[in-house]
Amino acid sequence: MSSCAESAAQLEMLRERNRNPSAVCKFIEAPSFDFLILTYVEKRVGPNLQIRPRCTAFYKLSSSFWRQSSSRWVVMSFPRLFSLLSLVLIVSAGSLVQHEHRKSAPPGFTNKGATADSHSLTLRFGLTSNNIPGLHDKLLSISTPGSPEFRKWLTQDEVKSFVAPSADTVKAFNSFASANGLKTTAVSPFGEWVTVALPVSKANKLFAAKYTNFTHTDLAAPITRTLSISLPSELVGHIDVVHPSTAFTVPETRLGQRIRLDRTAKRDATAPTECNTDDPNNSITPACLQALYRIPTTAATQENNALLVTGYEEQWAEIDDLQAFMKQFRPDYSAGSNQTFLRLAIDGGTNPQFPNSAGIEAQLDIEYTAGVATGVPLQFLTVGGFDFPTALLDTTTFLASDPFPPTVMTTSYGDNEENFGPSLATKICDGYAAATARGISVLFASGDGGVNGGHDDGFDCGLFIPVFPASCPYLTSVGSTIGFSPEVAVNFTGGGFSNVFPQPSYQSEAVAAFFKTIPANSTGDFNRTGRGYPDMSLQGWNFLITADGTTGDVSGTSASSPSAAAIISLVNDQLIAAGKPPLGFLNPFIYANPSAFNDIKIGHNSGFDCDESTQAFDAAAGWDPLSGMGTPDYERLLAAALYA
Repeated sequence: MSSCAESAAQLEMLRERNRNPSAVCKFIEAPSFDFLILTYVEKRVGPNLQIRPRCTAFYKLSSSFWRQSSSRWVVMSFPRLFSLLSLVLIVSAGSLVQHEHRKSAPPGFTNKGATADSHSLTLRFGLTSNNIPGLHDKLLSISTPGSPEFRKWLTQDEVKSFVAPSADTVKAFNSFASANGLKTTAVSPFGEWVTVALPVSKANKLFAAKYTNFTHTDLAAPITRTLSISLPSELVGHIDVVHPSTAFTVPETRLGQRIRLDRTAKRDATAPTECNTDDPNNSITPACLQALYRIPTTAATQENNALLVTGYEEQWAEIDDLQAFMKQFRPDYSAGSNQTFLRLAIDGGTNPQFPNSAGIEAQLDIEYTAGVATGVPLQFLTVGGFDFPTALLDTTTFLASDPFPPTVMTTSYGDNEENFGPSLATKICDGYAAATARGISVLFASGDGGVNGGHDDGFDCGLFIPVFPASCPYLTSVGSTIGFSPEVAVNFTGGGFSNVFPQPSYQSEAVAAFFKTIPANSTGDFNRTGRGYPDMSLQGWNFLITADGTTGDVSGTSASSPSAAAIISLVNDQLIAAGKPPLGFLNPFIYANPSAFNDIKIGHNSGFDCDESTQAFDAAAGWDPLSGMGTPDYERLLAAALYA
């Protein structure tokens, strides 16, 4: 039976290639038989599992088939044989492993029934990178003060060596795609993201999914999602995430827009003279921040020190409004009347300069980066589309592969961590690790629901829901404060502990010290082993901005993050001028230099709409999940950066 022997050798090669010995089946044409079936048989011998090939030959005679078995011929009718073959194919060639599952869609989403089989679906596959643990280790080494590699930021090619998928992973995915008639398209410079267009019926079959239409009051059209998705066994270990699948991010991911202006604690009367304490709303301006945090007003000098602001969900930054803002609130900086920025775009993003088209978030971010980071080159990255995870993913690949990346980036968007799911959140977070390894300080607003994530509605309180991407350990999360003497953590400042990401080593001592301050009778339900956030904080209440020719107040951590990013940019300007690398990934440096920050010891982040007696975190000496390590003092921060 030479055909069986030859085919067994072929099968052995197939087994080694697929790394899945018990799920292989192959039909071989042979001269002596109609066809052969080759499978593997598992046999346990003591503690060892032996896997050996088995070859079974079939030939046809009239309407019956004959099977050779243990030197005997057994007649088998066609229907029975067909059932046997179907079973073999299902077990061997179609075994699936559940990849991710959620019990139900998040609140606010309504199931509208199964998506039509013929509906075309574009799936994005996150291929497994060849050495993400190595990237994490390298990032920690190059960002930790005292390390021999401190601030030796990576090049594009060095990042690619960690992030790109292995040849085996690419081959496994391409083999699967080819076998199923799927056309793949690479959508990232390093090859870790690939898209496939296919009908819903095929997606459901290949991935044991049930794609369904879901609506939301803030959605213009239904979205297609599934509550469970599986991977073919031969792709396990090669695919990290499939999107869209089980992620349900809310349509409105801008932070700060939920905060109304009709109630909060008033500021103390001992504010810096540059702040208007006579105003009943005690509004913040660039001059107030400069006085409070000892920020210089002189212009930066380094051209290769860009500060990038991200814009999602058609939030557009208007140059006319920016220049009007600078004329009114930075009259000391004459060049401000001609302030502009470099527009960058991905995913078809636009930034039209039409009347009444200014985005409140975009104007807040661009005006306070310009107003505080005097003379620093500004960039505005506008990202098209309304799928938040895709926008984040494409931002990370853009940054990691940029030949001339910015030194600082700020983002004021987020959603509940649980809405992303573990696999998608992890892949996005790893993307930010790749970006920060390039020497980019990535800052994110920590969220505006206190401990309640996006559920700060006055009814659902004390929920302890983390916000993402703020909970990612490879970026710097920024919370909000209010008042001046003392400066306190505002009630809406987002903070807590991740349910996806473990606590990083750079904050272990600081978090352990905070846990000692929690009362023994506390009933808060949170993950004590998770990454704690935010990492730092800054004023966040009633920032004056100009939008569509009108001046008004905006509040939230979305005001804090761009202002903090502006301070980091000014420190970078001095570092670069001194011939030193920029700050890059900030967190190990922040936790190693607590004296560079003003410690915030008062505050309770129960949420803006929830009663102050609601279970939440309290600020304390040192790090806490309201204010992080505190608010930055520019002069002390610069001194620490130059010394490190």
